[in-house]
Amino acid sequence: MDARTFDKSRLPSRHVTEGPKRAPHRSYYYAMGLTSDQIRQPFVGVASCWNEAAPCNIALMRQAQVVKKGVAHANGTPREFCTITVTDGIAMGHQGMKSSLVSREVIADSVELTMRGHCYDALVGLAGCDKSLPGMMMAMCRLNVPSIFIYGGSILPGTFKGQQVTVQDVFEAVGLHSVGNMSDEDLEELEQVACPSAGACGAQFTANTMATVSEAIGLALPYSAGAPAPYEMRDQFCMAAGEMVMELLAREIRPRDIVTRKALENAATVVAASGGSTNAALHLPAIASECGIEFDLFDVAEIFRKTPYIADLKPGGKYVAKDMFEAGGIPLLMKTLLDHGFMHGDCMTVTGRSMAENLENVQWNDKQDVVYAANKPITPTGGVVGLKGNLAPDGAIVKVAGLENQKFSGPARCFDHEEACFEAVTNRNYKEGEVLVIRYEGPKGGPGMREMLATTAALYGQGMGDKVALITDGRFSGATRGFCIGHVGPEAAVGGPIGLLKDGDVITIDAIEGTLDVELSDEELEERRKAWEAPDNPYKSGVLWKYADQVGAARTGAVTHPGGKSEVECYANV
Repeated sequence: MDARTFDKSRLPSRHVTEGPKRAPHRSYYYAMGLTSDQIRQPFVGVASCWNEAAPCNIALMRQAQVVKKGVAHANGTPREFCTITVTDGIAMGHQGMKSSLVSREVIADSVELTMRGHCYDALVGLAGCDKSLPGMMMAMCRLNVPSIFIYGGSILPGTFKGQQVTVQDVFEAVGLHSVGNMSDEDLEELEQVACPSAGACGAQFTANTMATVSEAIGLALPYSAGAPAPYEMRDQFCMAAGEMVMELLAREIRPRDIVTRKALENAATVVAASGGSTNAALHLPAIASECGIEFDLFDVAEIFRKTPYIADLKPGGKYVAKDMFEAGGIPLLMKTLLDHGFMHGDCMTVTGRSMAENLENVQWNDKQDVVYAANKPITPTGGVVGLKGNLAPDGAIVKVAGLENQKFSGPARCFDHEEACFEAVTNRNYKEGEVLVIRYEGPKGGPGMREMLATTAALYGQGMGDKVALITDGRFSGATRGFCIGHVGPEAAVGGPIGLLKDGDVITIDAIEGTLDVELSDEELEERRKAWEAPDNPYKSGVLWKYADQVGAARTGAVTHPGGKSEVECYANV
């Protein structure tokens, strides 16, 4: 393949490279050392979420250099740029978590702006931490230029007293320490050994869940999302991605040819089958919105309802991402799901082949116990469940992987923000059997829809993870375990029923039937709604004000613009 394969008159980069009027533009490229041949080639944006905020992102710049080699080897001209990342593990448990979900939109927006501003023809996006993965995939679907997603890879597990550990264990150790069940010395040792390498959190938390999605939805090369960050073989995937994006450009295969309704259903299937993060129920509708596809929380929940749980991964199971990769990777998981009728095999992928063709030669590995056969699952229904009822007319979500009891009923104990609940938990100022309610933490109410890992991990560390339930219009980390229900909608800030609750109201959760109800009549709820007053947003300027002003409901992905359905002209066609 060479530059003559491509008709620049049909590519976005023609606006900055072609004809006498673009002589000033070309002069900038000569200033950066490009040759006239390189300027005539297609321009490929290589977008990286590299930063020094956390180990999730630290290896991305090095991997981006290999992607650039791949692009250049296939006679494209790579143009590297970075965007932000907010790392949940460090933002967790304080006001910084308000920035987390907002960062997903900023990532997608900033990638769009860079691509639009410089008229790049294709995109390879590298991401490592929770919101950066969906943010990058949203940008790909929004721009609709030929694109390939690259995950930076997971972290290696740590070892503490002979046991494999992850950052989840450190969060839960805070609860153990608070009740005197862990010494200062052990806590210090654990925090020093839990995260021994570059890479994203190692269990099936949000980053690895969305990495699994990237292969299942067809935007990532097979096996590329499973290899841990320190493995040198990641360079092979990065090189292949750089080369392959040029093939997609030549064949005019675009993200919206790949991310179809069926592909979204495949993505939801692997989330449920792997006991993945509840955050996927927020990110899949957001990705769908960029394509103009209506695929909301209830659509995701319907797939969850009929999907078997087959991957024994932390936090509900015993293995981490590295273990699944070495057992056969995400293709092993998808192959058994496909063979037993749980996935669509006719979906296009970035290999230029269908999902079934990609998986054709994947052999079952019966010498491993990380992934179970889909006809012999850990449990017959998925690791994540959707809920609906008079307390959640717009739905809610709960992870049930590893949860023995899937029904709970008890009196409400209401808190208007996470800090108040965390203080009560820290001081053991709650009772067994209560349903802790954290509200005004939704997309608008937070603003930013914070995750509640610090609180849920403290409960679990105190030995109360299965003795109380917790519901919120905010979110939970992929590392959360216990009876924790998030994304309750409508959120409290817009007058949802969760904002009308009072201490002592009896709440019943049934993850088997998929219901979330409060023992109040419609008349009583309506009377309380009449007396309810909308809270004031304390953020009067800046990005959090802007987000609260623009963001939609969690049910449809908490997005901040109308999406592909309202699009008049796609960037790829400018």
